Amino acid sequence: MTASVHSFDDAIALSRDELGNFHGRTTPAYRNMIGPFGGITAAVLLNAVLQHPERLGEPTALTVNYAGAVPDGPFRIVAKPVRTNRSSQHWIVEQWVLEDGQECIATTATVLTTARKATWAGSDIPAPLTGGPAAGITPLRFAGVPPWFEQFDMIPLTGAIPSQWDGQEHSDSTSRLWVRHAAPRALDYCSLTAACDVFYPRIWLKRALRVPAGTVSMTIYFHANQAMLDSTGTGYLLAQAKGQEFRDNYADQSGQIWSQDGSVLATTHQLAYFKE
Repeated sequence: MTASVHSFDDAIALSRDELGNFHGRTTPAYRNMIGPFGGITAAVLLNAVLQHPERLGEPTALTVNYAGAVPDGPFRIVAKPVRTNRSSQHWIVEQWVLEDGQECIATTATVLTTARKATWAGSDIPAPLTGGPAAGITPLRFAGVPPWFEQFDMIPLTGAIPSQWDGQEHSDSTSRLWVRHAAPRALDYCSLTAACDVFYPRIWLKRALRVPAGTVSMTIYFHANQAMLDSTGTGYLLAQAKGQEFRDNYADQSGQIWSQDGSVLATTHQLAYFKE
């Protein structure tokens, strides 16, 4: 990565070959415990659609299924528009990696892009607070965490990672935090995608046990138009997630992302596995 390229842009960078395949590679900055941070994987799959010459409109929905670990190194992405209507387009995306010398699928996604028209707007999920972090509050710095945490400024408000892993069950698994890129970068659909995955596993908070856990499937609904992204700029996002049901090795969560002025930018849902 050169000094002039943001670490996020370096991580989602793609080239396109003569067959229409996109090629990228993992970067150390967004490494997680096993493979890359799931939010960067989702962002790079979306980026393949955004760069595709046949794309119609802007992202409206994204579902990513994490079929297997993404090893360090190069990967190939195939993005196919499978149905194009007058104002909507449906995509299937595959991420191919090398595993034991053989190419196999690590991640799949479906994407809906649409050419939206302005209508009446309203919301049933008002922001719990607005205006950004209070003056003088500095982002939390974590010790002994995977590198991708260092790429974000995070200010926990409620539901921080437990300070004691005592196995005491919590009645509420809600986390709320302010978050933005640690190195300033204007918000776009790819970085909004990554922000939807900044939450640690809800099972950790629900049980105060650091059990093995990881995202299996993540869906994002984009409510922000380009003007809303532009007005957000490099400012903080308010991110909130709450677990819903925990059973038989799987748990799901719902989440919301607001801008500092209280506008809903995205809603998100995840299914994660957990072990005991």
